[in-house]
Amino acid sequence: MDGAHGDLHHIRPWRRIERRRSRKIRVGNVEVGGDAPITVQSMTNTPTADAAATIDQIRRLEEAGADIVRVSCPDEESTAAFAKIARAAKVPLVADIHFHYRRALEAAAAGAACLRINPGNIGAASRVKEVVQAAKDHGCSIRIGVNAGSLEQHLLEKYGEPCPEAMVESALGHIALLEEHDFREYKVSVKASDPFLTAAAYHALADATDAPLHLGVTEAGALRTGTVKSSIAMGSLLWAGIGDTIRVSLAADPVEEIKVGNDLLKSLGLRHRGVTIIACPSCARQGFNVIATVDELERRVAHIAEPITLSIIGCVVNGPGEALMTDFGFTGGGKGAGMVYVAGQADHKVDNASMIDHIVGLVEERARAIRDASEPAKG
Repeated sequence: MDGAHGDLHHIRPWRRIERRRSRKIRVGNVEVGGDAPITVQSMTNTPTADAAATIDQIRRLEEAGADIVRVSCPDEESTAAFAKIARAAKVPLVADIHFHYRRALEAAAAGAACLRINPGNIGAASRVKEVVQAAKDHGCSIRIGVNAGSLEQHLLEKYGEPCPEAMVESALGHIALLEEHDFREYKVSVKASDPFLTAAAYHALADATDAPLHLGVTEAGALRTGTVKSSIAMGSLLWAGIGDTIRVSLAADPVEEIKVGNDLLKSLGLRHRGVTIIACPSCARQGFNVIATVDELERRVAHIAEPITLSIIGCVVNGPGEALMTDFGFTGGGKGAGMVYVAGQADHKVDNASMIDHIVGLVEERARAIRDASEPAKG
C-alpha cells in the first residue's frame, strides 16, 4: 500500500481534469504553471514592521501546508523588516506592493521571491522599467493583480462598470508593460468579490494569455460564507482546468485559508497532501458520536502530510461501501464497538472508547511507512 488506496482520480475518466496549458515560472524555489502542482497561498495580516509577529504567523502557515506566503509592504519600515522575515521563512515570499515603486525595489533587494504589483499603479514608464530591472537583478517573478474594485478610470468609463471585458483588458495592458521590457516571469490574477464575475473574467483571460493564473475571489467574506463563495468560483475554474496557484481570501485566521485551499484541491483530486476524512452527517442509526469523533480526528491527524484516506461512518448502511475506497475505515456497530477496515477489507473490531487513538495510530504508522518508502536507500 502506498497510502493512496482511496485515490480513484487516476483510474476514473469522469474524474480526470485536463489542466489548461500555461507557461511555467518560478516563485523562489516553487514552480507555478505548466505541469507544476497547483500551489496554495495565503497572506500575513500582522504589521510587517513587527518582524517577530510576522515570522511567527508565517511559521503557522507553513505548518498548515502553505506553499507561498504574501507579505504587505506599504512603507519603508515594512521593507526594512522584510529581509529578516525572508531569511526566516521556509517558503518563498511575495511582497505586496500597490503604489510606491520604491517599495518594490526595496523588497526585491530584501529577498522577495515575487512582487505583487499593478504596473499601471506604479507611475511613469521609467518607474515600471526600474521595477522590472530590480526583478531581473534579484531573480523575482511578478504577479499582476487586477481587482474589480480598483480598475482604471478609463476602463470604467469605457465599459460603465466592472465587467470581465474591463478586467481582462486591464490585465493585458499590464502584461504589455512588462513585455515591453522583455520580462515574462509573471503570473496574473483578475479577482472580484462576485464569484460569477470572477469566474467569467478568468475564463476570458485563460483564452487570451498563456501566463500562469493566480485564482482568488477577493474579499470573499467570513470563514463560512467566504469558503462557500470561493468554492463556487474557484472550484468551477479548477474543474475546467484553469488555475495554477490559489488563495482563498477569508476574513479569518490566515491558517484557515490554507486549510480551505488544500481541501478544495483535495476534493477535486488536484492535490493529495494530508489526511482526507470521509464522514457521514450522522443520524439516529449512528453507533458512536460521529461529529465529535471526526472533529477530534481532524485535529489529531492535522500534522500528517502524507496522502491517506479515512472513512468514518456511523452505521453499516454505507460504512462498508465507503471503506472500499479508503485506506482505513471505521463503521459503527452495536454494543459499543465497530469494525475497522484496512485497504477496503473488514479487518478487526475495536471498541468505541479506544477507536480514535487506534485509528490515529494506524494513520501515523502508515505515514511513517510512506516516508520510509520515499527515502533513498542508504549504502
